[in-house]
Formats: sequence, structure tokens, C-alpha cells
Amino acid sequence: METETLQAITSHNFSLYELFLRADIIVKSVMGLLVLLSVWSWAIIIDKFFSVGGAVSRAKQFEEAFWSGQPIEDLDDHIMTDSKEAMARVFTSAKREWQDARRISQFSDSQSEALINRAERLMTAATDREMSRLEKGLGVLATIGSVSPFVGLFGTVWGIMNSFREIAGTGSTNLAVVAPGIAEALFATALGLVAAVPAVTFYNKFSSQLAGFGDRLDTFTQEFVVRLSRRLYERRGEG
Repeated sequence: METETLQAITSHNFSLYELFLRADIIVKSVMGLLVLLSVWSWAIIIDKFFSVGGAVSRAKQFEEAFWSGQPIEDLDDHIMTDSKEAMARVFTSAKREWQDARRISQFSDSQSEALINRAERLMTAATDREMSRLEKGLGVLATIGSVSPFVGLFGTVWGIMNSFREIAGTGSTNLAVVAPGIAEALFATALGLVAAVPAVTFYNKFSSQLAGFGDRLDTFTQEFVVRLSRRLYERRGEG
């Protein structure tokens, strides 16, 4: 009897393709949705890998030049040609205020304070825009990572229900009757994990990278404001 059961089980083709073909329309829909979610998440992951990684690496050279004490006038001329640089765009947002500080010899205290406040607000707004652009798509990764296991679980439950219906219809608890349905059900669970694990992993990775990059942009803004206020103080002293 055991030999016949084993022969019946092995007569089934348990390849992934065959498991998909044998599944009913509900389980097939779940599997198709999970494959789509997995492809979507990998498309976002690849895009974020280049955009976030590129922004971080391109900012490093500019940041090193800024922190080295290089005159900001020289930085201005250099970075205006690099529109791909997030930190350069943040600097560009306040360059008019810097140019005013360089051009005008006399500033009252109220004018200096207003200029510094404008520069800081402009750079903060530019930082928010850059971070929003870089964070685009992360919400989708988070959703895929949290939803996919439950979608797979639904397919698993539905597949097991089909196995019980097979048992009820045939009146047999033979493993050969139950095994195909259980295999289809577990395949749905596996697809859910395949979609969820990379999405959650890379969501955490990119979120950590962007948190650090946002701190760098905020630090740069504060350093620029300090240097701008120092320039204004020097102008008042010269006057």
C-alpha cells in the first residue's frame, strides 16, 4: 500500500510551472499578483540603488571641498555646472543671498538677519524637495513588504481548502490526493516571502541611507548659514 502511495505521488509533476497550472483561478491570481509585486519591488530597488547611492557618492566630493575651507566663491563657480548634485542644488537655492552678501558692503542688523533667515529657509525647502525626490517609491516597498506575506497566506489557505474538498470528493485521505493541493498552497506562501523579504530588506537599507543623507544636508545648511553670517559680520566690520 505504501509503495502504491509513493508511486502515485511521484507520478505528479511538482515543478513550479506544473504547480501553477494545476492551481485553480484564485490561487493562480494570487501567484500572478505576487510575481507582479516582486517584479515591481525589484524595479524600485534597482532605481533606488542608483539614485540614492549616486546622490550619496556625488555629495561626498562637494562636502569634502566645502569642509576643507575652500572659498565659497570657488565652490559657486564649480558646482553650478553639476545639476545632478543634490547638495549643489541645496547650495544653489541660497546663492542669491550669498551673492548679495558679497556685493553689498553695508547691511543693517535687521537686513543681515533677514538675509540669513531667507537663506536658511530656502536651503531647508530645497533639502525637503531633494529628500522627497529620493524617498519616492519607498512607500511602495514598505507596502509590498507588509502585504505580500498575507497575500501568500491567503493563497495557502485557499489551496488547503481545495485539498480538503478533494478529500471530501474522493472520500480518501491518501497522501496522493492531498499532496498536490498542499504543494500548490505552500508555493503561494513561498512566492509571498520571495516578494516580501527583498522589499523589507532594501526598504530598511535605503531608509537608513536617506536618514544619514538628510542629516548631512541639514549639517551643510547650518554650516553655510554660519559662514554667511560670518561674511556679513566681516562686511559690517569693514564698513
